[in-house]
Amino acid sequence: MSFAKVADLIEKDTVLAGNVLRLVNSALYGLRGTVNSIRHAVSLLGIVKLRNATLGMSVARMWAQVKTPAGWSMARFNHHSVGVALLADLVAQRRAVSYAEGAFAAGLFHDLGLLLVAMGLPEEYKEISLLCQQADKQPLDCELQVLGLTHAELSSLALATWNLPRPIQMAVRYQDQPELDPSEVETTEISLSAILNAANGHLNSTGTSINLFDGQPADGQVSLESLGLGDRLPAVLAEFEAEFTAMKRFF
Repeated sequence: MSFAKVADLIEKDTVLAGNVLRLVNSALYGLRGTVNSIRHAVSLLGIVKLRNATLGMSVARMWAQVKTPAGWSMARFNHHSVGVALLADLVAQRRAVSYAEGAFAAGLFHDLGLLLVAMGLPEEYKEISLLCQQADKQPLDCELQVLGLTHAELSSLALATWNLPRPIQMAVRYQDQPELDPSEVETTEISLSAILNAANGHLNSTGTSINLFDGQPADGQVSLESLGLGDRLPAVLAEFEAEFTAMKRFF
């Protein structure tokens, strides 16, 4: 699809078009003049960054329509989800990752199951939160005790219902246990689940988490340092912080 056709589609959504112009005119791009044309904005952003920005903004607008229990912060949920998506995508661009093109979507939807529990089972969500805070248990164990499955499994099932590509479903399913991901033994590339695990851990460790218990290191946590970025990691994190700062304004 050409830039012109993409621009035409965006122009039909006034809110999205305005946000795209705000993003391209932000400090992230440091342009001397003001960009007023969607077509110009599309050409400056490029297809990948445009795809990520529009997907993130559109999903956040969709989530804004749902009812969540007291104590749930949709802003924190959006910040965490978009942060994991951005970081996962940046890492996937620099390493040999299985189904790298799905990194942003996988990050954006990796905690969808948690939102579904909060929406549909608010009492169970509260019970899980209290259990994780009061007991010396991993969040996964708390979810299994209360629900009989984890939010990662629920997220994967929801993505299957939406017909998202199977590699994204699998990455989300095994985000907390990437060593169990079948793709780990099917390829020499880094699994997308390992990328999600590392990105999620980084966001939680810096305080951009959904719940109080998210700050706890999980069993088998994959570190960003272990992904083989070497001396490129500081530059990746700097680029992430710049993009994340620019994107957070829209959530």
